[in-house]
Order: sequence, then structure tokens, then C-alpha cells
Amino acid sequence: MGKETGFLEHDRHDRKYGPVADRLQNYKEFVIPLAADALKDQASRCMNCGVPHCHTGCPVNNMIPDWNHLVYEDDFRNALEVLHSTNNFPEFTGRICPAPCEAACTLNIIDQPVTIKTVECAIVDKGWQEGWITPRPAKGKTGKSVAVVGSGPAGMACAQQLARAGHSVTVFEKNDRVGGLLRYGIPDFKMEKHLINRRAAQMEAEGVVFKTSVEVGVHVSVDSLKENFDAIVLAGGAEEARRLDIPGSELPGVRLAMEFLMQQNKRNAGDDELRAAPRGSLTATGKHVIVIGGGDTGSDCVGTSNRQGAASVTQLEIMPKPPVMEDKALSWPFWPLKLRTSSSHEEGATRDWAVLTKRVVGDNDVKGLECVRVEWKDGKMVEVAGSEFTLQADLILLAMGFTGPRKVGLLDQAAVDLDPRGNIKANTEKYQTSDEAIFACGDMRRGQSLVVWAIREGRQCARSVDEALMGVTELPR
Repeated sequence: MGKETGFLEHDRHDRKYGPVADRLQNYKEFVIPLAADALKDQASRCMNCGVPHCHTGCPVNNMIPDWNHLVYEDDFRNALEVLHSTNNFPEFTGRICPAPCEAACTLNIIDQPVTIKTVECAIVDKGWQEGWITPRPAKGKTGKSVAVVGSGPAGMACAQQLARAGHSVTVFEKNDRVGGLLRYGIPDFKMEKHLINRRAAQMEAEGVVFKTSVEVGVHVSVDSLKENFDAIVLAGGAEEARRLDIPGSELPGVRLAMEFLMQQNKRNAGDDELRAAPRGSLTATGKHVIVIGGGDTGSDCVGTSNRQGAASVTQLEIMPKPPVMEDKALSWPFWPLKLRTSSSHEEGATRDWAVLTKRVVGDNDVKGLECVRVEWKDGKMVEVAGSEFTLQADLILLAMGFTGPRKVGLLDQAAVDLDPRGNIKANTEKYQTSDEAIFACGDMRRGQSLVVWAIREGRQCARSVDEALMGVTELPR
């Protein structure tokens, strides 16, 4: 695959970012694609490994060496076919996936992994530019109908696969636009939303029907879906946010990260303030912002706060600061625990680790946050005596992850079994719940996870639904 000596001739060279001063003025994407020659050089570095661990490092099992080789040969059209054979939406993953495939790359042993994510994004972007990506409607209809609840990456992938198998598919989305977490949880500066619109249009041309502003369990009952569809797929995500249980957390200046991010994404989409922020505008402009939670959602809050003109941004994490470099002998080819600095962090933020929050300071408004440092002894977290400190704060954003899917409405009516973590109980072979007519995939089944895992589960779930309805299936896993 690629050029036999490519990895010896070319060092890793990835996409660059636009200047910080420029990108903070708007919410546009700012990643600069590689030039054609540079992209070919990077694809040539793929090593023809005896065991390409990138295959298993990638949740959708992308055939990475194959399309790297085709890009090296300047055969983008066939590279696109190979890429689409395992991934319905590579323009999404090529922008927001953390690239576990690169962590698994053999060249990562020397910290020079192939720029897999960059090549992937270049392939699909060229496919759209050249007009190669068109609707692929089924050749015939099966007479079976499927309701998909949720239009995030799992629901979209599942719906597209089922429609291409010939089923009549209706996607129910409680929000006013298609996309779920992709639409409202991912800032535009990481992924602009015209990319979702383009895929939704393709899916509609393939026969998928989207019903937005329709919440199953509220506007339409689960029983009515059972009466009108041959199968139901629950792909509503893990939306139950982890709360902050300390004194003062009830103050109005303590808000959930997703509410903050959703409001800005709606503004970017052209919504007026009443529609974007029905509970009142939530902005970081001129405020001292504290983001609690060190993950990707917290990072997105940092980038959005800086674009809104925050006076300062501080991100806190309860876990200790990870090492800058992982121990390759222990971690490779698996996802390593290491310090990760996002583009949003580089735009300006103070980061602090091993911090436990104790009390929100304020009367009617948030004034500060009392904290204490912690350490781990015998596997237990203990407070460090005399380490108490208080941070100035006007706005505290909670980005501490999610505890599972919301139970009120949809799941209460579905009455399917849950696992010990509160997610829908269904295995990864059949994706079938305790109700044989109801299937589940994505974060609603596995818990909070990556977009690429959602796409994988949506595809695999579609295969299981197709097999259950027809007795056989030709859809891939």
C-alpha cells in the first residue's frame, strides 16, 4: 500500500489552522487542507503493514491502507467508493473524530502516524466537489416500514442503510432541524452545518422521510409507532447530563454546557434570540467563565466562550494531569492516556487538574467557585489539606459528561429493559431490545461515546433490522 519507501522519504505533515486572531472573529471552520502534492506524499507513507492495526483502531473498520494507496495513485473516485463502503459520513469523522486509527498506526510507535483523518476528509470533500456523491435509492421496495427515533449520527446512518435496503424509513427528530448532537452539540468552527444539510438532502432523495419538531413520547406515542411501523429503532442519544451537586449549584449562573452550545449553534443558523434561547440568553461576553469538565464538550465551551468575548476562561478537571507522552510499550496500538490540547485551548484558556469543586459563591448571581486540590491514595480520592482556593466566576458551565438517555416520555412508554448503567439493554449482535420490534443503537444503547461509534452502531443495527424483517440481509456490518 502506498509507496514502499514513503514513510522513510516523508515525515508526517498534517493540516494547519488559520491564525487565532482571525478565527476568533467568527464561527467558520479554520482547518487548512493540504495541497494535492502534500496529500499524495502523506498517503504514500502507509507502510503495507502485515497487520494493519488501523483497521481495528477505527470503530467503523475503515479499509485505511486501501484508500491511502488509491490516493497515492491519484485515484480519488475509487478511494471514495472504498471509504463509503464502511462509513456513511466521512466528512463528519474527517472533521471531528479524535482518530483512534492514528493512535493504532504502526508509525505511531515513533510518533509519526499516517495522517489518516486528513486523507479521509480530503477524499470525501473532493467527492462532493466533483459531484461523485449522489443519491443511491434502492432498486425496489420491500413493503416494510421502520421508524427511527433520533437524527444524530447513529439514527442517520441506520436510516440511510435501511432506505438503501428498500425499506420505507421515517426519522423522528424532536428538534427543529436534523442532526442531533452533530447539529446542536458540535460548534460550527469544528463542523459547519451545511455538511449535515447536504447529507439529509441525499437521504431524502433516497426515500428517507424526516419529521422534525416531533418528539416521540410527547407528540406521538410509542404505541402509535408500533401500530404504524414494522420496526422501531431508538437512536436518541445520551442526553441526561451529569449535574453538579454542591451548595450554590442552583444559582442561575450555573448552566449546562449543551444549553450554552445549542444556543450559539442556533444563532449561527439564523434563529432570532427568542427561538435560540427561549429560557433566556446565555452568553459568555465580558464574563469570567469556568468550565467544569476536561473533555471535548468542555473544550467546545472554551472555544465558544472565547468567540463570544469572555473576560477569562478556566477549565477544571477532577482527574490528575495526564502525561504529555504515553508509554508506547504499554499502550500501543490502543487509545493512550495522554495530555491533549485542542485548538480551542490554544486560543486562550487556563487549564487546571486534580481540582474538586466545593461551593458556588454568590447570592442571586454567581461570584466565584470554591475549590480544593485532590490526590489519589490507595485508589481513593482525598482532599489535600490547606489547598483550598477560590476562583472568580460569573458563569459556570457544566461539561461533566452524560449519565445516559432521558427516561421521561420515550423510554417510559417503550418500557424496554435497561442495563445497570441506565442505557437501553441490547447486544451488538442483534441490537434488539427486550421488545422484539424495538432496536437500539448509538449513545442510547452504549452510553456517551464518539460520533464514529454512533455511525458504526447505526450501520450494524440497520443490518439486524433488515435481517429481522426479511429473514436475510445483504447490508454490511
